[in-house]
Amino acid sequence: MEIVKSQSNNKTVFTLTGRLDTTTAPQLQETLLPAFEGGAHVELDFAALAYVSSAGLRVLLLGEKAAKSKGGVFSLVNVSDEIKEVFEMTGFTDILKIA
Repeated sequence: MEIVKSQSNNKTVFTLTGRLDTTTAPQLQETLLPAFEGGAHVELDFAALAYVSSAGLRVLLLGEKAAKSKGGVFSLVNVSDEIKEVFEMTGFTDILKIA
């Protein structure tokens, strides 16, 4: 998986390309969690993300918890129908902000 970081309108945007799975989830966790320092707004762009495993879901949950604990905002954009279906089946649509 490739992670590209950019700044846009007072928020940090991480564009993910490839697969968020057991192999790549630790990479996202190491990149994502420090971004919430100081109550930041962090957005993950899933436009080029093909797959999310349970390990990836765990990292997304950690991101949501980090955002709440530090007064930040965590959101996902450009989520494919296939990944949205995974979020719906696991109840993550009730936990995560998906635009």
